[in-house]
Amino acid sequence: MRKVIKNIFKIFLLLLVAGIIFIAWANYSIRKESSPFVSYNIADVPKTKTALLLGTGKKLSNGLPNAYFYNRIQAAIDLYKSGKIQYIIVSGDNSTKDYNEPEDMQLTLMQYGIPKERIVMDHAGFRTLDSVIRAKEIFGQNKLVVISQKFHNERAVFLARKNGMEAFGYNANDVNKYAGLKTNLREYLAKAKVYWDLLFGVEPKFGGEKIVIP
Repeated sequence: MRKVIKNIFKIFLLLLVAGIIFIAWANYSIRKESSPFVSYNIADVPKTKTALLLGTGKKLSNGLPNAYFYNRIQAAIDLYKSGKIQYIIVSGDNSTKDYNEPEDMQLTLMQYGIPKERIVMDHAGFRTLDSVIRAKEIFGQNKLVVISQKFHNERAVFLARKNGMEAFGYNANDVNKYAGLKTNLREYLAKAKVYWDLLFGVEPKFGGEKIVIP
C-alpha cells in the first residue's frame, strides 16, 4: 500500500512540474509572438478603421474606481483623437441586469467627447476569445487595434492573429503592480488556456446577426 501511495505521489509531482513548465512556455511564447505588434506608442499603431476596446468593470468590488477601466478609456480616447481609428467596438460582459461593461464604456467615452455613432456595442464579450472572434465574425473586422493593458493585449493579439486577423495592440497604462497582483497571476493561467482553446477550436458563447460597421 505504501508503494502505491508513493507511486501516486510521484505521478502527481510529475504532472505538477509538467503543468508549471507548460504554463511558463505558453506565457513566453505568447509574449514573444505578439511582441512586434503591441506598443505603448501611438506612432507604432497603423491607421485602422476599427479598434476593439476590451471590457472590465468600472468599479472594484469595494466600490472604488477601477484603474484598469479608466486607463483603457484614456487609451481609446487618445487613439481616436490621434486620427488612427474611426470606430471603437466596446466589448464586454453584460451577464446581469446591474453589470454592463459595454454600456459603461460607451457612456464614459461619450463623456470625453467620442460621438455615440462612432461607438459600436458588443454585449457578448464574455471572454477575450469571444470579443476577438466576434469582432471578425459578427462585426466583419479582419484588421483592428486592440486596446487594453499590455499583458491582456499580448493574449488578445495572439488569439486574433491565430484566427486570421491582422491585429495590433495599443497598450493602456498598467496599474500599480501590487494592486494588480491578482490580475497578473490570473493572466498566467489565461495565457496557458489560450492553447487549450486553439487546440479544441473553442467558439464564442454567442453568435448572432452580422452587424455592418459603415
